Amino acid sequence: MVIDLDRCTGCEACVVACRAENNVRISGEEECAEGRAINWIRIERYWEGEYPNARVRFLPVLCQHCGNAPCEPVCPVYAAYHTPDGLNAQVYNRCIGVRYCGNNCPYTARQFNWFDPQWDEPLAEQLNPDVTVRMNGIMEKCTFCVQRIRKAKEGAAKEGRRVRDGEVTPACAQSCPTSALVFGDRNDPSSRVAALARSDRGFHLLESLGTEPAITYLKRIGIGGSEG
Repeated sequence: MVIDLDRCTGCEACVVACRAENNVRISGEEECAEGRAINWIRIERYWEGEYPNARVRFLPVLCQHCGNAPCEPVCPVYAAYHTPDGLNAQVYNRCIGVRYCGNNCPYTARQFNWFDPQWDEPLAEQLNPDVTVRMNGIMEKCTFCVQRIRKAKEGAAKEGRRVRDGEVTPACAQSCPTSALVFGDRNDPSSRVAALARSDRGFHLLESLGTEPAITYLKRIGIGGSEG
């Protein structure tokens, strides 16, 4: 995935879409105050400049699906593993909730589900039948909407072809009004995401840790064409 920070307006449409697509439960005010909120994707805010010329900036943060993921080797039951597609996956019915993976994630992208989800009727009818409703006591995280990836792969296999560029779009990227999030196969040099990842503006979060994130961020372009 590529996230263009010059396009992100901090509207949080991606956050809402992720919750709706992946059955992420809503945390109440008390849970949030205790640091028990669940967000598969969040918008970090930071300030540039000094008052009165300070400007707010936005940084969408989700699981980076690292090639050298620090969350995977610490799981005692192998609930966190790496898929052939390059995703950091989580086996919910294997997880025992020791939270080692969450403690070892430098991006704070893994969330512990403290409580069983509750949806009052008729809100339960909005749940996505393609996504598991997680019980309490397990870790959960962004999956790049793996259910959409599998659907596209199965459809392409029936037609005897490869998945086309742009055929898979996670909920966060689909909902972004400015197209700040772009998803695709970075191993395909002709894909849009691969072309954007080669931009001079590209960087990775905490790149010095050597986690090899699969998400490339594009720096903001400041006034006068300078990058910021």
